Amino acid sequence: MQTIRYELLDAADGKVALITFDEPDSSVNTMCRQWQADLGEATARVVADRAQLKGVVLASAKTSFFAGADLKATMRLKPADAPTAFGEIERMKQHFRTLETLGIPVVSCLNGAALGGGWEVALVGHYRIAVDNQRILFGLPEVTLGLMPGATGITKMTRLLGLMGAQPYLLEGKLFNPREALELQLVHELVATPEQLLPAALARIATHPHSVQPWDDKNHRMPGGTPANPKVAAALSVAPAMLKKTTRGRYPAPEAILATMVEGAIVDYDTALRIESRYLARLMTGPVARNMINTFFFDMNAIKSGQSRPGQSPRYKPQKVGILGAGMMGAGIAWAQASRGIATVLKDVTQEKADAGKAYSAKLSQALVDKGRMEATAQQALLGKIKATADAADLAGCDLVIEAVFESRELKANVTREAELQLADGGFFASNTSTLPITGLAQASSRPAKFVGIHFFSPVDKMKLVEIIRGKETDDETVARAFDYVQALGKVPIVVNDSRGFYTSRTFGTYVMEGAALLGEGVPAALIENAAMQAGMPVGPLAVLDETALTLSVHVLDQTRADYAAEGRSYQATAGELLVERMVKELKRPGRAGGGGFYDYPAGGRKQLWPQLRSLFEGVAGSETLGVQEIQDRLLYRQAVETARCLAEGVLTNVHDANIGSIFGIGFPAWTGGAMQFIYGTGVEAFLARADELARRFGTGFTLDAAARSAIERFQPRY
Repeated sequence: MQTIRYELLDAADGKVALITFDEPDSSVNTMCRQWQADLGEATARVVADRAQLKGVVLASAKTSFFAGADLKATMRLKPADAPTAFGEIERMKQHFRTLETLGIPVVSCLNGAALGGGWEVALVGHYRIAVDNQRILFGLPEVTLGLMPGATGITKMTRLLGLMGAQPYLLEGKLFNPREALELQLVHELVATPEQLLPAALARIATHPHSVQPWDDKNHRMPGGTPANPKVAAALSVAPAMLKKTTRGRYPAPEAILATMVEGAIVDYDTALRIESRYLARLMTGPVARNMINTFFFDMNAIKSGQSRPGQSPRYKPQKVGILGAGMMGAGIAWAQASRGIATVLKDVTQEKADAGKAYSAKLSQALVDKGRMEATAQQALLGKIKATADAADLAGCDLVIEAVFESRELKANVTREAELQLADGGFFASNTSTLPITGLAQASSRPAKFVGIHFFSPVDKMKLVEIIRGKETDDETVARAFDYVQALGKVPIVVNDSRGFYTSRTFGTYVMEGAALLGEGVPAALIENAAMQAGMPVGPLAVLDETALTLSVHVLDQTRADYAAEGRSYQATAGELLVERMVKELKRPGRAGGGGFYDYPAGGRKQLWPQLRSLFEGVAGSETLGVQEIQDRLLYRQAVETARCLAEGVLTNVHDANIGSIFGIGFPAWTGGAMQFIYGTGVEAFLARADELARRFGTGFTLDAAARSAIERFQPRY
């Protein structure tokens, strides 16, 4: 066997089989094909040695116990592979079933994390012992990758915790540490160190010579009752509707998990396992799982491992960071830094404004204190990390200064020149601009090589993504330091090259402006908004324009026109941009902050679409009647086309930044795997054909030139 070691240990009146998982040339154990074959051989050896065995111990030679499925192999599956996948799942479960029905105790020694299939391996044990370390995590997070636990996980967790009790751990992928597992009775014993695991396992075997799983005990009752229980039945009757409200029908995994739980609860254990296998085989060979695994596992790991980090400079964490502007963005950045222990100088033009920015951190931390999630002493320590000031001299010695002032080139240039003088030797300067090209802003800097864009998203305390923008003169060390700084905040960095709007703002602009263009073509506003959300976008395009202020969009349009004019060119505004400009300048609808835009905001009531949109725009002469799918295609394809253009132009340099940036930055539907994976999941040929059709009917926004087509082909991931 290549991935498993099988040993016989001496025990009183017999032997104990020690099965140690140790996949070669890998830092973790996975359910690769070789492991599946080795599991069969190890199980056969246990059966052959049964007469002399007093028990079996499952252990790991890695720092973690077991990592789960071989996801690269899953990425290669197609729908036609479902029967084969079903057979493989069933064979693996049969080995599990053989081990747990021998009548002798099987003990799982959990020295580290056991996630996904790893937790299912752990559940083979009748008795589970874990190291008491709160950093170790157990659980079944498959749903976050578009999958479901299908190697006994759903069937066992439902029988151990009940239909209601198991839902957070199966439908939401909630994880738990060893102490929480002990409270749930999913782990039976804790030890202080990994070295104590085997002696504890042997002691358990010595005192409990006969073991059966709870579900094999004829007296076992499912906690809370089966679907035949009236209370459980009542709760389950509304569960599918509640789930559909959350998934909008785009995520098959939660629906399959719920179905497996309920269907499995009304049949015997072995039948429940087959039901589970069928649902898993269908999911793992489907497109949504492939999309989500690609992005939330492989792409996210690429970013976390630093594949977008340039150069070889040592890892870096600034000790003192200055923030210019204590408004919503500056205050949010101050919170993000202070909560990670970074000394923060929060500067504004008056002490009152600076104090107001610091008060935001007091508000957020007080909410944690009230919920019992933060000690009062920790709150005071956090707030002590933030110095609110109106004096630029307080910035002296900062390793990094970030400006988060209004989107005005002149204002940004002034604060840059003032603050740069205070930087520590070797320090660097960053702009939090969301649209203005970094190369132009760097002209105000005395050291443009040490000037970079660090674009946070609002609200900073909730948004994980940060977009790092390299200007034409920004050097590798500065980009690498910005990357490390973002990771030190616990956020997800993507790295892009300079251009107007960079990647996220530029692409998000196509979404909202396509929505505005649809309205201008006579499509009912309610249809646009609902179609967008049914496609998986978090908010409709017209609602987003209102929230971000139509006046801001018009300001950006005016600035773009001025920049083009300065270069001797003329900017051709899109139909969506012209409609937004009309809303502001002619119809006096500036957005939510100004009293109303596409929506009205009655005091104390829910927002509602502005009634005059109907008479102004709907059913315009010559307008084409569009169905929901057509509207959704325009909204999603427009963003994907712009993403491909960014790759072709070198604004983006890889697919993982594109996919993660589109989901976490602009809310591109997670079921697609992101803007580029949407293309690959659709199929390159099919996507290009549909984009060409949309371009013929709805304009150049959907046009893909030869460079963009080449980029799509060139960057396609291979597994």
